[in-house]
Amino acid sequence: MKIKTDIYLGDCKNILRDIPDNCVDLIVTSPPYSDQRKNNYGGIHPDKYVEWFLPVSEQLFRVLKPTGTFILNIKEKVVNGERSIYVMELILAMRKQGWFWTEEFVWHKKNCYPGKWPNRFRDAWERLLQFNKQKKFNMYQEEVMVPMGDWAKTRLKNLSETDKIRDNSKVGSGFGKNISNWLNRDKAYPANVLHLATECNNKNHSAAFPESLPEWFIKLFTKPGDMVLDPFMGSGTTNMVAQRMSRNSIGIEIIPEYHEMVKKNLELLQFTLFEPKAKHEEIKNSECYAIR
Repeated sequence: MKIKTDIYLGDCKNILRDIPDNCVDLIVTSPPYSDQRKNNYGGIHPDKYVEWFLPVSEQLFRVLKPTGTFILNIKEKVVNGERSIYVMELILAMRKQGWFWTEEFVWHKKNCYPGKWPNRFRDAWERLLQFNKQKKFNMYQEEVMVPMGDWAKTRLKNLSETDKIRDNSKVGSGFGKNISNWLNRDKAYPANVLHLATECNNKNHSAAFPESLPEWFIKLFTKPGDMVLDPFMGSGTTNMVAQRMSRNSIGIEIIPEYHEMVKKNLELLQFTLFEPKAKHEEIKNSECYAIR
C-alpha cells in the first residue's frame, strides 16, 4: 500500500480550492480559537469568528466525501466574565451551510493546569464537534471498543426479567436497552468522553493536541489507505499519526516555521517507519511518497 503525505504552506482558504471535490474521508483539526494564539496567528475577535470560519468550512464541505466526517476541536473563551457564544453561533451557521451536527465529543484534559478565577473553575475539557454531509457515513465502531469494566461483574450477575427484554426509556425518548445482550462479552462501545492528557511541551507548539486524540478518530472513521485532512496543521500531529497508521493525509499550515518543523518531523518518521524492526512490521510494506 502506498501512503502519501502532502503538506502545504499557506492560507487554507486558498489552498483548499486546489483540492478536488469529495476526496477526503476524515477532517480532524483545531483552528485558532477566538482571540488566542495572537502572537502566531493574529487572533480573531469573537464577533468576527463565524464570518472568518465559514469560507473555510465551505471548502471543507466540498472536499469531504459524502461518507466522510469532520471533527472540529474548539472551545469558547470567557469575555467580560461570561462565556462567549461564538461556538454556538458557528454550529448554527454551519447547519445553514448544509452540515449535519451529528455528535459532540468531550476531550477531558487529565493534566489541565491548576488555577483560580473569581467566578469559575479551571477549564478541564474541550469540545470535539462532529459534522457530516449526510446522515449515513463511514464509522468503524468496533475499532474503538473498550474493556467492559468492573460494573459488568455485579450488574450482569443477577439479571431481572426486565433486563432480558428491550426496556424502553421511561422518558419517552424512543431509546431502549437489553442488558442481557452484554453477557459473556469482553468489550463494550465507548462513551463520548475522551480522557487524554495534553502534550504541548514536547511539540514546540502552544496548542498541540495529543497523538491519541486524532488516533482515536482515525480508527473510528477511516480504514488504511483513506485520506485524512488537517487544514490547520500546527505541529503536524494529525498528519504524523495518519502516516503511522497507514492513512494518506494532507496538512496545511500558514506559519513557515511550523510548516518546516512538520516537514522535518515527517521525514524522520518516514525513516523510522522503514527501519526493519519487529514493532513496525504491521506497516513494513507501506511506501510513502515525497513530502512536500
